[in-house]
Amino acid sequence: MKWLARILNKQEGIVRAQFPSIFFTNTLSGRKEIFVSQKPGVVLLYSCGPTVYARAHIGNLRAFVFADTVARTLAAAGYRVHRVINITDVGHLVGDGDLGKDKVAVSAARERLTPEAIANRYTKLFLEDLDDLSIDTSDIQFPRATKYIKEQIALAKTLEEKGLAYRLADGLYFDTGKFPGYGKLGGLSDEELEAGARVKVAKGKRHPADFVLWRVAKPNDLQQWDSPCGRGNPGWHIECSAMVRALLGQEIDIHTGGEDLAHIHHNNEIAQSESVSGRTFVHYWMHSAFLTMRGEKASKSLGNVVYLSDLVEKRLHPLSLRYFFFQAQYRTPISFSWDALAGAAGALDRLWRVSRVIARESKRKSADSEARDQFLATMRDDLATPQALGILWSALKSEEYTPEEKWGLLEDAQAHLGLSLLDPPKQPGSLAEEDVPKEIWDMLMRRETARASRDFKKADHIRSAIERSGYHVDDGPGGPVLTQETL
Repeated sequence: MKWLARILNKQEGIVRAQFPSIFFTNTLSGRKEIFVSQKPGVVLLYSCGPTVYARAHIGNLRAFVFADTVARTLAAAGYRVHRVINITDVGHLVGDGDLGKDKVAVSAARERLTPEAIANRYTKLFLEDLDDLSIDTSDIQFPRATKYIKEQIALAKTLEEKGLAYRLADGLYFDTGKFPGYGKLGGLSDEELEAGARVKVAKGKRHPADFVLWRVAKPNDLQQWDSPCGRGNPGWHIECSAMVRALLGQEIDIHTGGEDLAHIHHNNEIAQSESVSGRTFVHYWMHSAFLTMRGEKASKSLGNVVYLSDLVEKRLHPLSLRYFFFQAQYRTPISFSWDALAGAAGALDRLWRVSRVIARESKRKSADSEARDQFLATMRDDLATPQALGILWSALKSEEYTPEEKWGLLEDAQAHLGLSLLDPPKQPGSLAEEDVPKEIWDMLMRRETARASRDFKKADHIRSAIERSGYHVDDGPGGPVLTQETL
């Protein structure tokens, strides 16, 4: 059968050769590595999702824009990407540790609702935020932890049977001392693991880094289930391991999340999953850096958070936040201020103006160019979005590229960045192209070009000409609003 293996290997090499080289920084190795999927042409991607006890703030949302950019880059290169984002509706305790109250239960008591109602409310808001940020959720699975209790119980039972877990009065704990290499994600020492645990140590734990797999129920627990370990509820970490196994398999390509999850939560996922399967759990761990507010991490506990709805109230388009995120590479912390966000909104508005002009000039026909190749190479080099935006702007302003070449670049920029570049949003109440004379629309496009080039004197001159023709132009956050004057 060696001849068959040679043929298959050769065929696999042909398939892989069809895909361009993409490089990602792997938190596990700490290095930038070339991406190779486990199955040719297919990528299994899991992202840690929200704990739905409150609305996600914009700091939370950075991780999901980042994960979406990973998926877009892979899809644009020809891969079929299977995505899962979990919804944590049980198990995540206040303080992120093994002792305390469940976040969802606390929220349910505060708002006088059931845990299920709380989870439904904030899951709906989360999905609406993703939609507003141009994250297509139609092909993403959003499993809830409470729907995979049997799988979590089975995984905990297997770990106990293998001698990797022990029981205490308050629950079943994973013995990190029996998993060689625990803490390898981020290369943490024992001292760093103990210092980073951030939890009150339960009495009887063999090691401060040991973590709960199944928690014995307390009389007032709102969510509890029967299990071999007694009636109770799952620990926070085991849900991801169980749902990855159920929905994607024992070995996946990429796992993403915010950098705060790497040292504890994700090391625990590795320990649980690899202890059961004996195989590499995740081949590429990728983490996004924090969004900061006045030098501090944006956090609900610190009370320094902004929500996507706050942007809308200030008449800023939600995609201005996406553009704002792209101004820093995903592994670099980015500092939020309303002035910085307004700057991003202005830049995106100018980009939309240029795009409208190029769409008309090119008749939406694309051509290849050096700038297009540079843009693709930059995005495939660990999602270097600041440099990619620089290439985009430089080419769009240049007279060296034809409208068709610029449109081709915009097609790739849209595929990777998701900024609604091919069909910029229209302002409500604005007349459409087919509703106005060609000469009026041509003037409007010339004015857009002038504004995008910051030639405001020329833009004002064209605006006056438009208004002398019986039309009126206002500038809104989504572009120009063209209306006809009425007598």
